[in-house]
Amino acid sequence: MINPKTDVLWRVYLVYGLMLIFGVSIIGRIIYIQTKLKDELLAKAEQQELKVFPIEAMRGNILSADGSLLATTVPVFEVRMDIASDLIDDQTFNSKVDSLAEGLALIFPTKTKREYLQELLQERREGNRYWLLKNRATYAEVKALRKLPILKKGKYAGGLILIPGSKREKPFKQLANRTIGYENSRENIFVGIEGAFHETLKGTDGKQVKRRINNGDWKPLFDENAVEPVNGHDIISTIDVNIQDVAESALRQNLLDNEAEQGCAILMEVASGQIVAISNLKLDPKTGEYHETYNYAIAESVEPGSTFKLASMMVLLEDHKIRLTDSMNIGNGQMNYYSRTMKDVYPIRNGRISISEAFEKSSNVAISKLVWNAYKDHPEQFIEKLYAMNLNQPLGIDIPGERKPYIKHPSDKQYWYGTSLPWMSIGYELTMTPLQMLTFYNAVANGGTMVKPQFVKEIRQGNIIIKRYEPEILQESIASEATIAQARKLMEGVVEHGTAKFLSHSPYKIAGKTGTAQIAVGNKGYNKTNYNASFAGYFPAGNPKYSCIVVVSNPSAGKIYGGAVAAPVFKEIADKIYATRPGIHDGVLAEKPDTLSIPAVKGKCYGEDVYALYGRLGISMNQNMKGTTWLETESQKYIMQVKPADLQAGTIPDVQGMNARDAVFMLENLGLKTIVKGQGRVITQSLPPGQMLERGQQIELTLIL
Repeated sequence: MINPKTDVLWRVYLVYGLMLIFGVSIIGRIIYIQTKLKDELLAKAEQQELKVFPIEAMRGNILSADGSLLATTVPVFEVRMDIASDLIDDQTFNSKVDSLAEGLALIFPTKTKREYLQELLQERREGNRYWLLKNRATYAEVKALRKLPILKKGKYAGGLILIPGSKREKPFKQLANRTIGYENSRENIFVGIEGAFHETLKGTDGKQVKRRINNGDWKPLFDENAVEPVNGHDIISTIDVNIQDVAESALRQNLLDNEAEQGCAILMEVASGQIVAISNLKLDPKTGEYHETYNYAIAESVEPGSTFKLASMMVLLEDHKIRLTDSMNIGNGQMNYYSRTMKDVYPIRNGRISISEAFEKSSNVAISKLVWNAYKDHPEQFIEKLYAMNLNQPLGIDIPGERKPYIKHPSDKQYWYGTSLPWMSIGYELTMTPLQMLTFYNAVANGGTMVKPQFVKEIRQGNIIIKRYEPEILQESIASEATIAQARKLMEGVVEHGTAKFLSHSPYKIAGKTGTAQIAVGNKGYNKTNYNASFAGYFPAGNPKYSCIVVVSNPSAGKIYGGAVAAPVFKEIADKIYATRPGIHDGVLAEKPDTLSIPAVKGKCYGEDVYALYGRLGISMNQNMKGTTWLETESQKYIMQVKPADLQAGTIPDVQGMNARDAVFMLENLGLKTIVKGQGRVITQSLPPGQMLERGQQIELTLIL
């Protein structure tokens, strides 16, 4: 039998032994930690108490050419409240909460005072230590918050928590919005100047070591390990805010008047290629308002239509296939190429016209016939001449998104058809962006030298210029001097005698070309509803300083032609330049030598009035036209030449340039009903000249002084 005493002693010794072993192991572990793991654990402890925080660099500004801020960085704050803080006692909270709610409703009016009061009481009951008041509050709003009851006591006693941040602000809002652009590094989206110059603008972030203190906050440690941020450089753009505003306002009003889908306007300085203004507006069908949401000018490649006829004429001139003084016959204004029919908008007299007139009146049949006769056996010669003028190459502009032009080659059998040559000659079956087309016209204005469009003038750090962008030449000469001179003469003729005749009333001389292109709609081809109306040109024609293109898509209020829809925007922009930049006046055309000082009367005139007017002034005239009802005049050396007005029986007459009285008299004698808008002389008419006349039709005339 086991002695009870012995059994108890044995158990005591066992427990004692186990405790001794456990104690020795703990001591051993402590010694091991103190000796072997000391450095490692101290480093871990230090790491938990210290942390490196980035110090965000200030992003550089984007400025206009005159120094106005187009994009800048402003501070914003995430505002929260430790509403259940122990430092805000119940008595203080209950006595001040009503005033606090009232102040919050004034600063952040998205909620009423009552709503704020209910939330404050509820969040207090629930013990919320991190209640969100406002995300991205401005500095001004934060200043106002600091004056409110409770919050004015600061971070601890008032529970005010401010988490600083920043946002990009555009002081001029939507002005040149897509050209200024934006960047989103997380989604790899880079748009406009912001995107193209992201690395230059962003600067270099610094580093700051901080130690954790009470309440989980971090306190900066100012030691040698801190790295100061380097702020980004400023970008000085080529945009002129005043001209940009005019371009955008003129384009928006034009789109509204013509009930158009979208449009763009670009103004370029001829010698340097600097983009002075660029506007892209598109209709939001939900709101009925126009916004700049897409850079149509550089990213949308479309069939240019008749503005491309300048390139076709220059190829013909360069290869000595035509002379501008030659005449040709276009018959009734239509021509068949294989099974496809080319048509003009309206016939031109009896079909016998000069080659200059073919361009001025924008005859599809004439231009296509000239190109067809010259190159039908070797179409590659025509295409390669276009390539030689750099028309098939992208411009390589600084900002992203440029669409490559498309001008197919006869060697591409899959897409080259028998009808491709004549249709390409008038701007179809090829695509270019508006900026690419403008760059071509700018080269003609620049004596043949094609310069790269520029959106940035300088990069600066404060007042120090880091880099200045000089004009970049893409091609020294796109054609011979003789061809350039003739091309410029052709464009002047468009304004003096052709489809943009109303622009001839300007105090400075304009040269350009209108365009009206049908838009292919999906796989359904072309229709009589969808059009791009355009005008490209430069001014003053005698000494070009600026080039400009305007494109209006899908006008639906009755007018579709480039001269009536796009050219007025061009003129409004040019008028602003002429009024504000005296240097441009050097390019105003001087009076032609050996002509009368008394100008010819614009447009068609009532015969008896013409003879009466010049008779009183003592101006010599040819007398053989007396008794003719409608006349046109032309000042020649020592005499005013009078000739019968060009009127075709049974068609709508061209009354552009006439005064309101004569225009209405002529049209109503033909059985038309006239509506007159404005004062002065006729600049546009709703029914195109040459269209078959039907008595009782209504025609709208737009006049300008």
